[in-house]
Amino acid sequence: MRLRRDPRPDVQVGAGEKVLAWAESGEGDLLAGTRDAVYLDGTRLPWEQVEAADWDRDSEVFRLSEVGSWGEQRREHSFTVGEPGRFLELVRERVTASVVLQRHVPVRGTAGLRVIARRAPRGDRPLAWYVEYDVGIDPDDPEVRSLADTALAAARGEVGEGDAADF
Repeated sequence: MRLRRDPRPDVQVGAGEKVLAWAESGEGDLLAGTRDAVYLDGTRLPWEQVEAADWDRDSEVFRLSEVGSWGEQRREHSFTVGEPGRFLELVRERVTASVVLQRHVPVRGTAGLRVIARRAPRGDRPLAWYVEYDVGIDPDDPEVRSLADTALAAARGEVGEGDAADF
């Protein structure tokens, strides 16, 4: 008995990339992942730019949100996917692997900010640094800004990147 293997989808990927897993949405959109990026119906998004992804079994909705900037709405992609299979496994593994460091800094009680360092899978680009603020924490508050700058400098020092830069 031979196992049936679906042929790899015809997805245009970057030079040196190879489709590792894929899924098709109920609308016919092709979702694919390589070592370096996720492709959402032809749009390439590097893994270090993916904040989070999940799939709801009941609604069969796959959602992926991009890393964003404070005060701007984060871009979210949503597709109906009956069975994401290995594609969902790849997405979870690649997003998790892109996080190098994550530190929570309390500001008021348990509310605070997080300093996050993300890397490209090949490690051929500098780390990308982000600061995320919990609801109710104002990044324009001088005290909060000072805590964020201190936490960012400490985190960068931990990974050998020296002083904090713009984030």
